[in-house]
Amino acid sequence: MTATQQDGPIRVMLVDDHEVVRRGIVTAIDASPALTVIGEASSVAEATRRLPAIRPQVLLVDLQLPDGTGIDVMKVARELDPEQRMLVLTSFDDDAALRESRAAGATGLMLKSARSQEIVEAIQAVHAGRPVWPADHVEDGPDLSESDQRIVELIGDGHSNREIAGALGIAEKTVKNRVTVILQTLGMQRRTQVAAMVAARRRAGWKTQ
Repeated sequence: MTATQQDGPIRVMLVDDHEVVRRGIVTAIDASPALTVIGEASSVAEATRRLPAIRPQVLLVDLQLPDGTGIDVMKVARELDPEQRMLVLTSFDDDAALRESRAAGATGLMLKSARSQEIVEAIQAVHAGRPVWPADHVEDGPDLSESDQRIVELIGDGHSNREIAGALGIAEKTVKNRVTVILQTLGMQRRTQVAAMVAARRRAGWKTQ
């Protein structure tokens, strides 16, 4: 089942190594009839082990974990489901955290200092495909050139490398090389993930260009 399918409350998985933090967030989520916590993990290893069976609709993950980072968890989640909805919950409000989270496919980032209701509303927004970023963050997309942004849009339209080459007037081999660079820049492994990202952004009302 994909992250966008729903039957009943939005199913949330929480990944955070602090017991007290997890308990507080679980209490806030379970207090909302629109949400339910279906799984928890305190490390990358535990999250990786549990994700295939849990398949949450929204993955709520901390960036700092004892055996890695939330980025590692999000990459695994996206491999399982290219459309997995993900929200980062962190103590660090800096550009690096924002860039890394977005590159891994997160739809938003919330500070742990946020009120419980704000976190609940952010989870609902992310589930609906709406970006949730700090107020002072400009949603300007990853650092891609104009031509690479165009390739991303064409991938989102479902075009093959050959079709993209024809549309842009460049060699198919060049497109293949640029797609490799784009995947690396976005922190993704497959072009289907790029297509899913474009689809989510279009549903949210904005494009990569």
